[in-house]
Amino acid sequence: MKKGIGLGALLLSAVLVISGCASDKPASGLLDVEQSSAAVTEQNEPEDHSKLLSASEDKEVKLYETADGVIVDVNGRQKDFHWEMIHGTYDPLVYHVDLTGDGKEEAVIILITGQGTELDTNEAHVLNVDDLSEIKIQKAEEIAAEIETEVRKKNDELQISVKAQGKEYKFSKKISELPLAHEPDDKFKNKLYFGSVILNSIKEQKLTVELAGGLQSKSMIPDLICTVHVTYKYDKSQNEFTADHIEVIPDI
Repeated sequence: MKKGIGLGALLLSAVLVISGCASDKPASGLLDVEQSSAAVTEQNEPEDHSKLLSASEDKEVKLYETADGVIVDVNGRQKDFHWEMIHGTYDPLVYHVDLTGDGKEEAVIILITGQGTELDTNEAHVLNVDDLSEIKIQKAEEIAAEIETEVRKKNDELQISVKAQGKEYKFSKKISELPLAHEPDDKFKNKLYFGSVILNSIKEQKLTVELAGGLQSKSMIPDLICTVHVTYKYDKSQNEFTADHIEVIPDI
């Protein structure tokens, strides 16, 4: 009888040990999943419901579209983003290039945000490839707000002045060349409107943006007058790209 009780106790102890070990594993696995969902994931292939939109020339940066946003993949490391985007006349632009000057490439994604009659806008995103964190870029609207413009009518011409970074640009445009100028929007009657054309690009390893300045009409379609070319520089202390050089070119 004592032998039976001893054997039963031994078997019961073994069961408890085994069940205790088994109960630890699901808890640990759940914790791992919860932690990874908030961080950058590493995998060879994107999720099944995503599709490839574009890739950098060296194929190290890939952009996938999902049901609720995009996935950026840098050599198998992936992160979800809910960026604004529309499908336009060209694919998203994807680059793997050193924009910060630290000798290490960044992932650059440029997405179309608007297209239509006298409307062409896109938005740039720059990511640190180590953790896929986004580096801030000074918004085009902020840059435009610092540009002073003045429009005056003289006989059959419009005389335009644009001041940027302490430099003044002066040029004129015949009213007859502007089909919508005869009915200007009073809000923008004496100054240029920016916002209908905002185009980011990479030129000579520099992030740039072009802003079109125009006369806003009551029909909400501006007569484009000039193009403001902006070259960004990287501010390491602020971890931000800010406007460095601004040039104004008349659209003649």
